[in-house]
Amino acid sequence: MSSDPSGATRRGLLGGALTGLAGAGLAGCDQITASPAVNETLNGMDGLTFHAQRLLLGRDALAREYPASAISPDFKANGSTNPDNEDYQQHLADGFKAWRLEIGGLVERPLSLSLDELRAAPRRSQITRHDCVEGWSSIAKWSGARLGPLLDRAGVKPAAKYVAFFCADTLELTLDGTGDYYETIDLNDARHPQTILADEMNDKVLPLAHGAPIRLRLERQLGYKMAKYVMRIELIDSFAGLGLGKGGYWEDRGYQWYAGI
Repeated sequence: MSSDPSGATRRGLLGGALTGLAGAGLAGCDQITASPAVNETLNGMDGLTFHAQRLLLGRDALAREYPASAISPDFKANGSTNPDNEDYQQHLADGFKAWRLEIGGLVERPLSLSLDELRAAPRRSQITRHDCVEGWSSIAKWSGARLGPLLDRAGVKPAAKYVAFFCADTLELTLDGTGDYYETIDLNDARHPQTILADEMNDKVLPLAHGAPIRLRLERQLGYKMAKYVMRIELIDSFAGLGLGKGGYWEDRGYQWYAGI
């Protein structure tokens, strides 16, 4: 279990500027009211944050992990808390018994996995801090299948550069009618030891409000990157054709694609 204080310090330095902007008036995971000037600043920081974190922390450096005594008594559930998607509601009604996670796109062997099959895959548990762009943090224990071994099982094709997560929730619609939640990360972050598809929170089945049946945990980035209600995963060579082409639901609305902390 990592408790590297120097790693935590670097996370704080890298995330400080973005947190400052959030405190100055950038709304978080529920809605966005940022001005064009703030969005421009965030976009300019994106590449800097990406390269700085990769340089300072390296590919496999772990986010700080905490003892069970540090788990927060309350953990806010942002964004959707019960998607009204018809297929999702049917799965919810039967306890996700027929639910399956599809992993496809640029892979050699597409996968279709039940919850039981995911729970039988190589797993990891970690107690980590969730940092929201709104400025709050909470600590929880997350357990689930590691994404890296699942990608190895599917056989990632050389052309693949990103992993896209497609979710059951739909938030505010844009002018072109898009509003389905999605997120993308690169293969380095997908293979990081702490990147998991969590099906448990604090040693209990993942609650509905926190993304049941599975949510992405990406511990070295801000909370809006950690997609809830994941239904499908695709390996892609570009995210230009998804949504508004910025790489995620909130990124399409002004947030930066790489939210490293």
